[in-house]
Amino acid sequence: MSELAAMEFHPQPQAGDARPWAFPAPTRGALGNGLTVLRCHRPGQQVVAVEVLLDAPLEAEPAGLDGVGTIMARAFSEGTDKHSAEEFAAELERCGATLDAHADHPGVRLSLEVPVSRLAKALGLLADALRAPAFADSEIERLVNNRLDEIPHELANPSRRAAKELSRELFPADSRMSRPRQGTEETVENIDSAAVRGFYEKHVRPATATAVVVGDLTGIDLDELLGDTLGSWTGSTAQSRPVPPVTADDTGRVVIVDRPGAVQTQLLIGRIGADRHARVWPAQVLGTYCLGGTLTSRLDRVLREEKGYTYGVRSFGQVLRSAPDGSGAAMLAISGSVDTPNTGPALEDLWTVLRTLAEGGLTDAERDVAVQNLVGVAPLKFETAAAVAGTLADQVEQHLPDDYQATLYQHLAATGTVEATAAVVSAFPVDRLVTILVGDAAAIKEPVAALGIGEVKVVSAE
Repeated sequence: MSELAAMEFHPQPQAGDARPWAFPAPTRGALGNGLTVLRCHRPGQQVVAVEVLLDAPLEAEPAGLDGVGTIMARAFSEGTDKHSAEEFAAELERCGATLDAHADHPGVRLSLEVPVSRLAKALGLLADALRAPAFADSEIERLVNNRLDEIPHELANPSRRAAKELSRELFPADSRMSRPRQGTEETVENIDSAAVRGFYEKHVRPATATAVVVGDLTGIDLDELLGDTLGSWTGSTAQSRPVPPVTADDTGRVVIVDRPGAVQTQLLIGRIGADRHARVWPAQVLGTYCLGGTLTSRLDRVLREEKGYTYGVRSFGQVLRSAPDGSGAAMLAISGSVDTPNTGPALEDLWTVLRTLAEGGLTDAERDVAVQNLVGVAPLKFETAAAVAGTLADQVEQHLPDDYQATLYQHLAATGTVEATAAVVSAFPVDRLVTILVGDAAAIKEPVAALGIGEVKVVSAE
């Protein structure tokens, strides 16, 4: 007791004054080869993030070669004119760097992360990959085989299978958006090194590309460094390419992807909405978050907490393709899974939530919590250079101004309850939703059809 009495207690630390925060503003520039550059100095971020956006959208893939964009993206790290695939991987590892790439509807994106002390070396490797990729026959064949091995696993995954079916239902058969982003077994089998190189030569050039660099750039002459690396990449001048309009059929209906004996039903309910250029977007983000953005949102309160049907149901908006004139599109969706016997009741309650929302609207308390969660956590969300670089790259990809993210938070904070209600009700009208159910058709078709939420059809899971 005497030892305790002698202990010295230090005063509890007091919270400091809150510092104002805004999403970082980038500086724009360009290299002599036409490459657009966005840079953002973030003191203390010793891991630099680099995003390179290539104007090679999925819709530009040749007929019968769906997936060639994905194979090309993966092949960028499989050797150059200076290094074999193994040597290239070893050089990246010596830099402590990671290089990833993927293809999506807007184009192909390469993502590099590297300690700032190794930035010059890593940028040189990235430049080599863009300037002179090897696209060796053996490596392309291996990547194609890897992709073919992935497809059966994706079809066996209920959420991936639901997404595939929703795209096929929403978009016309001749639209690239109706087909899997990474291709099907039939199209991937057609891809070889000649196809990959042809796609590269037609669509990959610095004049239509953008590089985003984020990190602690103290003491770095970035202009000189980029000029010595990415500046060595050459190519033809930009070529305009017509962008077809996005069309979709959101007539209310239900498609059951039959999985006999399934103990759960994967549900995906969606339709197409405007892209982020639309004035309603901030209110739609807020309203959608109130509907199903977190564990305390309406859908979870009913389907998870009150009824115990599910571990969680989420609503979200995801941009598919954006355009300066606002003619792009976003996927508006609700997703989750429920146990098979309660599929009908769960859907009935979900539609009741939507109808109740349309009739009574959101509450001020729901709106306030959503604003706090979306705006209040932003400084934590963008702590890393990679998070900032990824968002800046999204803005470029979606033809948005460089201050879009900063103004989005201002708009969210200024959006009222009535405006958020109108936006989310418009986003999820009860009679204009396409419902995909991956589950046991024999067990769920009859109770789902009884709900009257649209014509019901059953398709094979194959």
